[in-house]
Amino acid sequence: EARKQLLDHNIRTLPVTDAEGRLVGAVGLRELTKATDTVKGVMSKADTASPDKPAMRLLPVLTDGRSHAVVIVDAERRILGLITQADLLAAAARVHMADTTLSPA
Repeated sequence: EARKQLLDHNIRTLPVTDAEGRLVGAVGLRELTKATDTVKGVMSKADTASPDKPAMRLLPVLTDGRSHAVVIVDAERRILGLITQADLLAAAARVHMADTTLSPA
């Protein structure tokens, strides 16, 4: 089911929650290539951030060659959202374009 969701939604990271909806880890296609019958058996630690963390501060995590997304969680580790490499790149491009547009020629 995890592999199907990743492929159907064209995503690289799938957050995993417990019965109370709290983040417990993440799984991606790379992890799912390991021989096991459960997500718990291949789940890795999820990279997380609080909603008030500046987005550009996620750059080191999203460019480490391992992480494709950072899960945004509240104090109780409930998922509020997800920031991907593409999201951060798009935000950086918008900032750059705004700066270029506002700069005198």
